[in-house]
Amino acid sequence: MIRIIHAADLHLDSPFESLDAEKASVRRSEQRALLERIAAEVNQRNADLLFLAGDLLDSGSAYAETGEALLAALGKVRVPVFIAPGNHDWYSRRSPYALLPFSDNVHIFRTPLLESVFLPELGARVWGAGYTSPSCEALLRGFHAPAEEGVTQLLVLHAEPGRAGSPYCPVTEEELSQSGIRYAALGHIHLGSGLRRAGSCFYAWPGCPEGRGFDETGEKGVLLVDVAAGDVQARFLPVPGRQYEILRVDVTDTDPVQAALAALPEGA
Repeated sequence: MIRIIHAADLHLDSPFESLDAEKASVRRSEQRALLERIAAEVNQRNADLLFLAGDLLDSGSAYAETGEALLAALGKVRVPVFIAPGNHDWYSRRSPYALLPFSDNVHIFRTPLLESVFLPELGARVWGAGYTSPSCEALLRGFHAPAEEGVTQLLVLHAEPGRAGSPYCPVTEEELSQSGIRYAALGHIHLGSGLRRAGSCFYAWPGCPEGRGFDETGEKGVLLVDVAAGDVQARFLPVPGRQYEILRVDVTDTDPVQAALAALPEGA
């Protein structure tokens, strides 16, 4: 069995334009703390791999504090880490992915062409690609991983399923089913999918691990994926952090503020 922690769409260093400068800075600091929590999940759950399926950063640059937090967290991960840059954090010679001194366990896919890394100790091959601009063509169209006896074929990719004309590496269920991939770790969509299946290929996207506004409500997190010869299982792992909720409160014949406060969850 191969155990994977699959995360995506952290959007570190989001501008939080609706907040004042001080509160926006606090929120970016809280985002950086997600990195340590994800790293801790990898180590505590005895995972074999960490997949970061794109838009780890919100843009092609990063605050110095974010770069330091990223290097520190991934350096603590005791297993291989695979990063597939997406449409927000696409790879360039000036991006943090090129400039930061990542530890040897981190592999970054740097071209919009599917390539692979063989991991003999796991009997696995990890495929992936990285955006080099804000868009990417359909990379799985016509792709099939070469058959290798005893080797589990895995994929990490920032892609949009089910929308043929998408500029964000569109992918169809038919392409996934014909890909020869056992588990496809996708990113891009901020609402988690749960585990899905197309033929012998299982796939999912975890959604963002923390909401950034009231368009990203509810509990967020990452996926714990167990890939075995006969089956693939995925479990949602909540990541503690800021949570946005929309509460509907009846304020008839009462003070609206007090009614709203009374409706808040304990500790909110």
